[in-house]
Amino acid sequence: MTDMDDFTLRLTNELRVSPLYNELKSKAKELVCRTSGDVSQLKMNIHEGLAKSGWKRSLQNEVYCRLLERVDAASQNGVHIKEPLAYIRRAQASWEKRILKSLNSMCTEMSVPLARKRPIPEQKEIRSNWNELGVDEPDLSSFRPVYGPKDFLDMLTLLKNPNLASEQLCNFWGLLQLPLPVKSLQQLRQEFCEMTPQWSQVGVDGGSHTDIFDAERVGLGQKVMAADNIALCQQYSRRGIPPSLRMQLWLQNVGLRITDSDRLRYDQLKMHVFKHDLLVDKLIYKDVKLTATNDDQYFVFEDFIHQVLLLFSRDTEVLKHFARSSATPPKSYIRVAPLCFVFEDPVTLYYIFREIYTRHFFRLHTISSHPQGIVSLSVLFESLLQACQPQLFYHLRQMGAQPLRIAFKWLMRAFSGYLASDQLLLLWDRVLAYNSLEPLAVLAVAIFAFRRVNLLETSSYAAVEAVMADITTFRVIPILQAILLTEH
Repeated sequence: MTDMDDFTLRLTNELRVSPLYNELKSKAKELVCRTSGDVSQLKMNIHEGLAKSGWKRSLQNEVYCRLLERVDAASQNGVHIKEPLAYIRRAQASWEKRILKSLNSMCTEMSVPLARKRPIPEQKEIRSNWNELGVDEPDLSSFRPVYGPKDFLDMLTLLKNPNLASEQLCNFWGLLQLPLPVKSLQQLRQEFCEMTPQWSQVGVDGGSHTDIFDAERVGLGQKVMAADNIALCQQYSRRGIPPSLRMQLWLQNVGLRITDSDRLRYDQLKMHVFKHDLLVDKLIYKDVKLTATNDDQYFVFEDFIHQVLLLFSRDTEVLKHFARSSATPPKSYIRVAPLCFVFEDPVTLYYIFREIYTRHFFRLHTISSHPQGIVSLSVLFESLLQACQPQLFYHLRQMGAQPLRIAFKWLMRAFSGYLASDQLLLLWDRVLAYNSLEPLAVLAVAIFAFRRVNLLETSSYAAVEAVMADITTFRVIPILQAILLTEH
């Protein structure tokens, strides 16, 4: 049996236990009951009926999503389920032990359980304050964050390939001494060719033709929504999505349909929050208070962010994704906030966050050799910056200001909290459209290149930090185009 045969068999079995299968089966039965005439034509009539009612397209979209998520079968057995490289697996185990030790020591020091059932009065209180979670301000000064970007980067710098001879390390200027395969600048230019200036982009082009272009994009976007085709939606999104269509097209892009069962599941998760108190609840509350609450863009969404993360920490569906990675929920809070600008309905907000997180953003705090993981993105960033700005990279390296130490927090948080919200959403349009996190690394390189003159005048790490402290004024697509502009 080939890998494709094995994948096809697994895909068929997964679809048989999916909600979509039951919906298709129910619709097919309905068509059978309404069909009269030749029994020999029954199969063809059912196929035509499913196609006309849109269910055939739903099945095609589901299969397309599963194909995008396909994992190499070679890494799906036994000990290799998380990571094919042994030294990466050892680092995963070490990182997980460190996190667990930190959580357990926190529980011991403060005599706080990892989980407890709330007393009835407390259940009633949190239920009544569900839409005002930010009002209550318990004393959480004793609780400390489990880890931050600096801790995670320090862990990644310890990664060493035991099969790499020490004399080969002289070719690596960056912090990460890892020979992971990453794309060259030319390959990225070819992959992201539709972001180059020869194509008009949403939110970028000025002048007298802007209104005409915007109207054309909205009209085309409405046709894409009507077609209900994920592949077509992703192709359309590569040049950006008009704000008025972003909610519908993001849902279509990830193949998300909110059903009655999803809303029931949402209410069940709320009941779990009301009944049980977790240690991670306090860590979430403190993180939200220290970050999103103090952010001029996101403080108004404090209650929404809190709700989403409390539900997320209890959702067993998420465990399926953590089962094959070392990712952990802490530090995921900041990526909820930008979605609040797009989605008003709390149920839809929760499910779109869960879908985007488990599809893309969990890789940003996962130790793995996956091409979309934070390790590979960091290697890609250092490789591209050396290729585009060798003088700048060498200058920063010589004075002990490795560029990755500045850019890592941007990458780990997908630039959330660092860019203006409208620019961040334009960036995430491309992440979803290309089904790739590589635009994050390209943007980080572009920002360094844009501030090249100022950085070359610095003489200390503190000065470099000062130059790169505020990037909220950047317009994302123009500086990406500056890097991706094909050389003639």
